[in-house]
Amino acid sequence: MKNLAIITARGGSKRIPRKNIKSFLGKPIIQYSIEAAINSGCFDEVMVSTDDQEIADLAIILGAKVPFIRSEKTSNDFATTVDVIKEVLESYEEINQHFDTFCCIYPTAPFVTAEKLKDAISKLEKTGADSVLPVTTFSFPILRSLKIENEKVTFNWPEYMNTRSQDLAPAYHDCGQFYLMKTDKFKEKGKVFTDITVPIIMPQSEVQDIDNEEDWKVAEIKYSFLLEKLKNQ
Repeated sequence: MKNLAIITARGGSKRIPRKNIKSFLGKPIIQYSIEAAINSGCFDEVMVSTDDQEIADLAIILGAKVPFIRSEKTSNDFATTVDVIKEVLESYEEINQHFDTFCCIYPTAPFVTAEKLKDAISKLEKTGADSVLPVTTFSFPILRSLKIENEKVTFNWPEYMNTRSQDLAPAYHDCGQFYLMKTDKFKEKGKVFTDITVPIIMPQSEVQDIDNEEDWKVAEIKYSFLLEKLKNQ
């Protein structure tokens, strides 16, 4: 079985300039994703999809491949992850390279590790699922979430107003780290999440969406805590 790792790293980033190669605790943040993919030993090719020459040059230095530059169409603010994956797979097919599975890894996902990627590959093989998705729990039960209407606070689901938090089923959200999927199922469904997607549950301490400078600082704090924890084990 041939596996492809796709790391998506366009050059433009408005909220955090040069986000994908910004230093995260001493090294470019994209390096964490590239090293995790390479060190997992799971992939026949680890590539970076980018429209930016500086990112491409760095990716190659770090051991990834950049066989083609991303098109303008998939480099704008409206392009989706699915658009990028589709372009990458089609570009490989044009040079007669085909992959049974792909893992789309975000470049700002320092909590992705080689071990997590190996676990995901193993789960995909053992379950026969279409795809594997890392998820984590919301920090508070969403059934007791609030909304603001006419400057007043009210419950989204008033029927759960007096229900104890521990009596409510947990809800999960996408970690925003990677998507592992069978290529034929992606071509058939045109999306990375299908009715036969299985989860890998991540602790909240190893998940952080990075959209602004405050998120970045929180991610560094979490990562430093994780390193300290691992050192003491």
